[in-house]
Amino acid sequence: MQRFSIARIPNLFTPIRRTLITPSLATPYIHDPIHITARKISTTQPTRKMSAQGGKDGQFQPVKDAQQQNLPGLEKDMKPTSEATKLEGKDQFHEYRAANKLEGAKAFITGGDSGIGRSTAILFAREGADVTIAFLPEEQEDAEETKKLVEKEGRQCLLFPGDLRNNETCQKAVQAHVDKFKKIDVLVNNASKQIMCKNLEDINLDDVQSTFQSNIVAMFAITKFALPHMEKGGSIINTTSTVAFRGTASMVDYAATKGAIVSFTRSLAQQLMPKGIRVNAVAPGPVHTPLQPASRPAEQMEGFGKQSGLGRVGQPSEIAPSFVFLASKDATLYHGQVLHAYPLGD
Repeated sequence: MQRFSIARIPNLFTPIRRTLITPSLATPYIHDPIHITARKISTTQPTRKMSAQGGKDGQFQPVKDAQQQNLPGLEKDMKPTSEATKLEGKDQFHEYRAANKLEGAKAFITGGDSGIGRSTAILFAREGADVTIAFLPEEQEDAEETKKLVEKEGRQCLLFPGDLRNNETCQKAVQAHVDKFKKIDVLVNNASKQIMCKNLEDINLDDVQSTFQSNIVAMFAITKFALPHMEKGGSIINTTSTVAFRGTASMVDYAATKGAIVSFTRSLAQQLMPKGIRVNAVAPGPVHTPLQPASRPAEQMEGFGKQSGLGRVGQPSEIAPSFVFLASKDATLYHGQVLHAYPLGD
């Protein structure tokens, strides 16, 4: 496998992962391959199909086709699928290279079945971490594919389907991870949802409540239950969004939750700093994830990202390295910070 030799934060792009919004018995799917205690940095990577969105010259392209899905959206139904591990290069794409930055770590990731969550899970595994991913039951097929990709990196993966709007489910998800991996070194609060509505007078208040429950209340619950299992040196990373800072007319409630996540991040960082636990956030702009076609009219997806300063939408592979950085010891002085993964002025 190729490994990253230096810490880098790429010129990234979006947030938005969907959160767990469907009732479930929350029975964990546990996969326990042989635990690898010695890892060798190789110069090759597992063969993986390149996203059709990648150009031949090593540059990502705008989304070409109009498309639409039902919430929460599935990676397998995207046209093209998103890119989880490759980055742009001068003449060709190149794989993310790791450097054992998370060797032996145990990470818990919400919304880890696809998009940014999937890419983060794979890169964490490539850096040496075992992971648990929580996801909606209807995303099982995507989650199983993520598990396979994590295991290709030689790490273990626990799958937990469930609705994180339910506090008991949040507690069960954390406990399933602890039963399997004993501790939490890195917590990634990534799951969220969005529903577009151009006129506030037309907004469905049940949707507003669901969005807040999914995006910020569940984050409180997961973090509350995770903290007793975290020690000095631990890292909590929250996914917010650029809309928390610039707003968005079509998703007022979503933007409000992302603003709340920024305040949650900064306040909790102050509370946990004396304990040696770091709390930070990543604020992506538009990224090619399943939530986009699941929350937008089909015609909005045609050429999606073309009007941005980069002339294209971002890819999960360009966001996940920020999570690796914040999870690693390279970020020991980062407390309450927000990494903006979006071109300035866009």
